[in-house]
Amino acid sequence: MLSVQMEQRVHLKFLVKLGKTFTETYSMLKEVYGNECLSRTQVFEWFKRFKVGRETTEDDPYPGRPSTSKTDENIEQIGKLIREDRRLTIRGLPEITGIDKECVHQILHVSFNMRKVCAKLVPKLLTLEQKE
Repeated sequence: MLSVQMEQRVHLKFLVKLGKTFTETYSMLKEVYGNECLSRTQVFEWFKRFKVGRETTEDDPYPGRPSTSKTDENIEQIGKLIREDRRLTIRGLPEITGIDKECVHQILHVSFNMRKVCAKLVPKLLTLEQKE
């Protein structure tokens, strides 16, 4: 199901294609959605975009640097290394893999749900026998 915001963008696009003015479009959206209506500025921005021919109602991709360290390949590589030698440390893994230490830490703790016990990385959920 579409979010209220996406639903309003679809309706806004429809009204632009019908040839409605900005004022008519905004008043119709305000009447239908009340307090949940997009702000006047947002409606104006999307109105302009649709008026010049934009077809998609999705947001533009946000600028910024994409994550390059926490990829599926790197997660697999770290998992394989840990399964081969559980004595590897968080300090040693970046030297072997070339991945940032903080990223290695996050992969181990979040992706694999592991923690350090007696100089070995093990799963967090251990039985009483395994803890001893």
